[in-house]
Amino acid sequence: MTKKLSKALLLSVVSSALLGLGLANSAWAMAPFQASYQFSYNNKNLGSATRSLSQQGNQWVYKFSAKAGGIASASETSQFSFANNKIASQKFSRTSKMLVHSDSLSIHFNPSSKIINTKKDDKARAFAWQAGVLDELNAELQLREDLKNGNALQARYFIADHKAVDERKFIQQGNETVKTDFGTFNTVKVVLQHSKPGRNTVFWLAPKLDYLPVKVTHNDKKSSYGLLLTGYSGKTN
Repeated sequence: MTKKLSKALLLSVVSSALLGLGLANSAWAMAPFQASYQFSYNNKNLGSATRSLSQQGNQWVYKFSAKAGGIASASETSQFSFANNKIASQKFSRTSKMLVHSDSLSIHFNPSSKIINTKKDDKARAFAWQAGVLDELNAELQLREDLKNGNALQARYFIADHKAVDERKFIQQGNETVKTDFGTFNTVKVVLQHSKPGRNTVFWLAPKLDYLPVKVTHNDKKSSYGLLLTGYSGKTN
């Protein structure tokens, strides 16, 4: 759920569309879940996607995966800790495949040495760590925590990619009703602001499902993709 939400995940337009959000009181604490989605590209249903969040102590793992038939596949995994309503990023990985072509990305967050190490395919980089930095996947979870605990969205979110830490902005745009195969939900509409014209990413987050994204759309000039909820297992409010 971030800069990668706005650029190619795989090695083609179709594969990029596969992607692209004190401790809280017990009523609103972060909780494990599993969700499934229908994936569409340019208004054509092509495949499926899943999101899952698991916990072991204070260690959390958030996973996203998607498949577009036998053409493309992608997966992302974020590992982090969580305290005082804040995510502390630890590791992020992404793999993607388009026919016989594939790519990979790994990010290691090292707050003790104040360095972020990345490797994209065979290219390794290192740049400065900073407090509150997120990855392309757990940024969605931080956004959800900010909303569900009654806080205003942060003025800016710092998100690491393979080259640097970028500033991103999410804008809340009121409420909308969204119909899915899993039900109809009142949602909070949030737009990820992009720097490039003709590009936008929109999330519809359902408070009833712990602010899970029940719908996601991304438009990039002449291409677009969408995710629409088909199943969910987890906390409800």
